[in-house]
Amino acid sequence: MKAFALDHATSAQGAIHALQHGGTVIAGGTNLVDLMKLQIAAPDRVISIRRTELGEMALDGEGLRIGALVTNADCAADMRVREHWPLLAKAILAGASPQLRNRATTGGNLCQRTRCGYFYDTTQACNKRDPGAGCAARSGFNRIHAVLGTSDSCIATYPGDMAVAMLALDAVVLTEGPSGPREIPIAAFHRMPGDDPSRDNVLEAGELITAVRLPAPTGGIQLYRKVRDRASYAFALVSVAVDVTMDQGRIARCALAFGSLGTVPWRDPAVEQVLIGEEPSAALFAKAANVLLKDAKGLGANDFKIPLAARALAATLNEATQAGKA
Repeated sequence: MKAFALDHATSAQGAIHALQHGGTVIAGGTNLVDLMKLQIAAPDRVISIRRTELGEMALDGEGLRIGALVTNADCAADMRVREHWPLLAKAILAGASPQLRNRATTGGNLCQRTRCGYFYDTTQACNKRDPGAGCAARSGFNRIHAVLGTSDSCIATYPGDMAVAMLALDAVVLTEGPSGPREIPIAAFHRMPGDDPSRDNVLEAGELITAVRLPAPTGGIQLYRKVRDRASYAFALVSVAVDVTMDQGRIARCALAFGSLGTVPWRDPAVEQVLIGEEPSAALFAKAANVLLKDAKGLGANDFKIPLAARALAATLNEATQAGKA
């Protein structure tokens, strides 16, 4: 690891000031430290924000404000989350080990880098790590890679679980920076790779996530299904977040988000529109899957993700709608 200076910010404003002068923020460090060990990230100055005021959770009107420093463990265990936004708790508990959840933070989780093996292997070409170098994954072993939102420059999938649930819940990312505060709908927070996969999100230079706001609870049936190679904290092959409300045997409201299918947490309103107002059936779920996957493209080893996503969507919708009828 390259030598670096470590400073401690005691306020969000202090951290923002340090960011503007070349610092790199660290919270739990569960992703950044790994990148520093491999010198994929090599900051000269690291700013810890563990002593700032960003570790609180509080009601925000009918919603909930989750500070950027709230750990994944504390968020998933909070009784307000478990009662009113259980989808978020389920997604967090499906990801990582208890030790990592005790350390990983809300803001850091949203900003995590891809787990693509070619990104981590500095002997391989990777446009995300080294713009213009090429993408070795396209012709390499791409079993875990994305089938939606890819480009010629990058096919790396977004690896997390928490953001997928937050996307289905219509969360808003709150930030502070040189231009003042911003409220960024989570659907607009992560960037698809396009020609510049080196930028994962829309944060500007010197901008810091301060919190995430969940809107008022929907009261719907909320489920998170994570399909993976092994049950013990593996990254998803496909994940499905569902928040559905039934009325007289029909789907009255539906929010769907998907993980490990796309280069970003994936949500397509057209899929939800297929379902709303209809009676649940295998044929309806298949129709929704066709809309979701109409532009999906595998590159060989990851072709299986397309039928797997259709089956996972159908199974999760069937479980949620049956529970909603009870």
